[in-house]
Amino acid sequence: MEFTLTMAAPLGQNLLSVPLISQIEKALRRAGLAPAERQCLSDGTCYRMTLQSEEAPSAKATLDPILGNLPVDCALLPKRDSPAKLLIADMDSTIIQCECLDELADLAGFGAEVSNITERAMSGELDFEAALRERVKMLAGLPEEVLLTAYRERIQLMPGARILVQTMKANGATTALVSGGFTFFTSRVAEQVGFDNNFGNTLEISNGTLTGRVTEPILGRSAKLEALERLCTDQGIEYEDTIAVGDGANDLAMIERAGIGVAFRGKPIVEAGANVSIRHTDLRTLLYIQGYADQQMIDPAE
Repeated sequence: MEFTLTMAAPLGQNLLSVPLISQIEKALRRAGLAPAERQCLSDGTCYRMTLQSEEAPSAKATLDPILGNLPVDCALLPKRDSPAKLLIADMDSTIIQCECLDELADLAGFGAEVSNITERAMSGELDFEAALRERVKMLAGLPEEVLLTAYRERIQLMPGARILVQTMKANGATTALVSGGFTFFTSRVAEQVGFDNNFGNTLEISNGTLTGRVTEPILGRSAKLEALERLCTDQGIEYEDTIAVGDGANDLAMIERAGIGVAFRGKPIVEAGANVSIRHTDLRTLLYIQGYADQQMIDPAE
């Protein structure tokens, strides 16, 4: 069988030198993994190679002594003939750098309390739907103008977000933003980044004021999976041709179902269920693991 090993380091640090990659190849060869077809996808930043193995290999024991504490993300996947045809992505702490609900609560003066609930829910310690209702209840009485304030002052895209989406779209893929957050934000972030579709929850507003309720049914873990399945069915896409990315427990079902499931700076429960864990690099690494090189990426100047 053939597998691809992708190694990516933070941009601009030139951590992956040619001598280091040669050292890794020798170690993999000694481990019986027969590396071949080395590709430099980004000079000093990303290398990709094909491995031959009779069964699904683990390169961790071979790579860890060589890489040491270097901030390098590694992905070992079955070799694919083509990039993914569908990208489905979480929004909060994945496509953007914050949790929108936490930012709303912070503007209202009780951010720490809500942030603690968010952390526990994303780690799988609390039921997502119940935790969402509990946090939204605390927003009751806020003027709806606070939503726009949060979007304008607190929302920043994750590095590589627009490059990821625009590159995949340019190569024929469908892209969808699927969030347990709110449509007020998903619609704006989707337009800013370039997603084809966006799905989220709706905050209830009455007379210009947040009621503290969210419209049912809540888009949670199962709904994210259903969105992936529906998009695949509607567009005739096989699950193996999909890539899903997120950080929290409510992303786990879609991550486990996708052909490539990515934990992006994810909670331990998410990393345990994902094919790939990205801890050190940005969202461009999702392109590298599909075989895209820097010169193939669409950079709309983030």
